[in-house]
Amino acid sequence: MNRSIAVVHNAVTDPAGPDEADVLVQVAAVSEALNSLGYDPIPVPCTLDLAALKQALEKIRPLGVFNLVESLENRGSLIHVVPALLDTMTVPYTGCPAAAVYATSHKVMAKERLCLAGLPTPAWINPFPADMPWQGGMDPGDDPGSLWIIKSVWEHGSLGLETENLVTGTAKTVTRMLKERAPGLGGACFAEAFIFGREFNLSLLATRSGVTVLPPAEILFPDTPAGRPGMVGFRAKWHENSEEYRNTPRQFDFAPSDTPLLKELETLARRCWHLFHLAGYARVDFRVDPDGRPFVLEINTNPCLSPDAGFAAALKQADISYIDGIHRIVTTRLCSE
Repeated sequence: MNRSIAVVHNAVTDPAGPDEADVLVQVAAVSEALNSLGYDPIPVPCTLDLAALKQALEKIRPLGVFNLVESLENRGSLIHVVPALLDTMTVPYTGCPAAAVYATSHKVMAKERLCLAGLPTPAWINPFPADMPWQGGMDPGDDPGSLWIIKSVWEHGSLGLETENLVTGTAKTVTRMLKERAPGLGGACFAEAFIFGREFNLSLLATRSGVTVLPPAEILFPDTPAGRPGMVGFRAKWHENSEEYRNTPRQFDFAPSDTPLLKELETLARRCWHLFHLAGYARVDFRVDPDGRPFVLEINTNPCLSPDAGFAAALKQADISYIDGIHRIVTTRLCSE
């Protein structure tokens, strides 16, 4: 019986930043889990040379592909290209389908879809460069004291998500800032109203009977001075020696008074799953304002599977081992055993 699974991932440049190099940690962890499950994992790095990837897969003839591609040539806007290629080759793969990956990875496109479905997401200022006629989430107003976070349109891993990109101003003045910030944010950026308050991550895992929402995680900001925005930025995720890394612990323990909020977050996460036709596994990130109102920040169709990352932590909290989690991801998308 064919037991080979191609573990396809974006090729890592040398030298690589910690966010880019993390995919190799995922490849090693997933491959070890697949080995222990009796599969034959074959790592396959890929670049924009799609013909080479196609040829490699035709030679391996795998049972399917474990898709860990987060970008191509360091461009997050190309994250959907490999699953689209696999669709044309009729090769099954783990995770979300190409259309869902594309629709959620363009953050403004995702926010528009959320708004159309009546799901709460922070107001935003349309991106630079203007690539299509965006509708906008709401009237951003003319308050010069409004606080915005300038974010990359396509890039994930919290690229550029730092206090340096927290700005105040009217929609008109902030729009002018986007052009100068875009080169450092993958070439395209937009501004999103910054929501003071709490931050939550909800991981989702497909099962044969539907989708399971894993235990919610909250990111704490214990040493953030009152009135200063707490956020999970690039340094908090990737620089272990930074103050931001130490000051953003994850917790799964909640007071009984949080139960209604957690139920609402679970409902919203499920609605995101169905709205974007997600599959396999995913993560939805939220902010909750001081009045207890939740806002969907992003839907991540390819959340990090490193053993020390949030998805593995949520599996552990649900009493699902990392190996069992990988087994479920494989069996719901690649084979029926």
